[in-house]
Amino acid sequence: MTTSFEFPADVAEPRWHVRTARLVIVLVMAARIYVRYKSIQFWSRFVSDRHKAARYRRQDLRAARALYRTSLRLEGLLIKAGQFIATRADILPPEWVDTLSALHDRVPPRPFELIRAAVEHELGAPLAARFAEFDRDPIAAASLAQVHAARTLDGRRCAVKVQYPKIEGIVRADLRNLMLTLRILAWLERDFDFRVVAREILKYIPMELDFLNEARNAETVRRNFAARADLVIPRIYDELTTRRVLTMELVEGVKVTDLEGLAREGIDRRAVAQKLTEIFTEMILRDGFFHADPHPGNILVQPGPRIVLLDFGLAKDFPKAFRDAFVRLTFAILTANREAILSAFHDLGFRTRDGSPETLLMLANLFLGNSVRRNRAYADKDLIEEFSNDLPAVLRANPIVEVPADVLLINRVMGMLSGLGKTLDSQVNLFATLMPYAQDLMTAQATAADG
Repeated sequence: MTTSFEFPADVAEPRWHVRTARLVIVLVMAARIYVRYKSIQFWSRFVSDRHKAARYRRQDLRAARALYRTSLRLEGLLIKAGQFIATRADILPPEWVDTLSALHDRVPPRPFELIRAAVEHELGAPLAARFAEFDRDPIAAASLAQVHAARTLDGRRCAVKVQYPKIEGIVRADLRNLMLTLRILAWLERDFDFRVVAREILKYIPMELDFLNEARNAETVRRNFAARADLVIPRIYDELTTRRVLTMELVEGVKVTDLEGLAREGIDRRAVAQKLTEIFTEMILRDGFFHADPHPGNILVQPGPRIVLLDFGLAKDFPKAFRDAFVRLTFAILTANREAILSAFHDLGFRTRDGSPETLLMLANLFLGNSVRRNRAYADKDLIEEFSNDLPAVLRANPIVEVPADVLLINRVMGMLSGLGKTLDSQVNLFATLMPYAQDLMTAQATAADG
């Protein structure tokens, strides 16, 4: 079972002055962005709201560019934050999404000699003793590692993912800096206290730095979907894989958000959205083991369409009791069963301060209910605005005091898939897609209970 874990004891953080400098850079950037948005808000409320939309669009672009530049400068965790923001085309302005989408696979790479040294250190031999060919230029570079095409000594084409030296220490320092930034934001804006969510999600960051864990995750998903020909998981080459170097089958395809590329290959983007929904439904509801980082850089598409999933550094294995409760929650939301919704939330581990149901029922609608009732394949801006107006007041009146980390990961995945759905012009009927799985699994639960 995949579990959260801490950084290894031998991970060294940057020196104190480096950590402080990184924190100051982030705080200055955040302060400038915050003040400019607040000034537009103030001007529109007390002076004039003429051209307000245009002002916000200009500020969205300035803010996104500032985050992009700072991410490239600092690398590490900030790039991952930008990557996540870029997936939310369903709720965020195009200025943010378009600007930050470059962080998915176009991060400036590290020098080849640094990568060569890292691979040789991890594999315990010169590069030529392990690979017949090894391309100097990477095919992708991201927040924690970069990928090079290569050929094994026995002639297999492969992709070699190499972790950046000393990145573990940088990420650990950035996590502390992030929590401080969120604490300041919560003090300034009571409706935007994300510290509970951040603490839970950030428990999983060390997983992404252990490539042996990623290799196990990939093989688990490969086994679970062995009967499904429209999902491709690259094979792992264990003899060339360590904690910081991962060697796998080289699989090619069109990036899922490359709409022109999909069209050139004759791939129906709406069919892609449908298959993605089915695959992740099977992962979460049927298997209880799912890819928890489906950003565009990790999803390729081949004609058919066939989905190619990459990068299993962040994956989650549910305990059976949790998966069963999540199936019950999904079925209860689909059937609008109020009492069953509350019972499933309780079984999952949600707790509110005074136990009243309003907060949990609103979460059920935000999670899935309104999208199903309105037959929307993704959470559009109108839906998000509706809840952004109501949810803060409900949370202040009856805050959630316990949130299971597993649900937060599911919510993160659903958010990313919702953003992809908007990009792909998804027409998925969520009720028709989810209900057969939920019904079959509810029947299986009842049969097991009777047996």
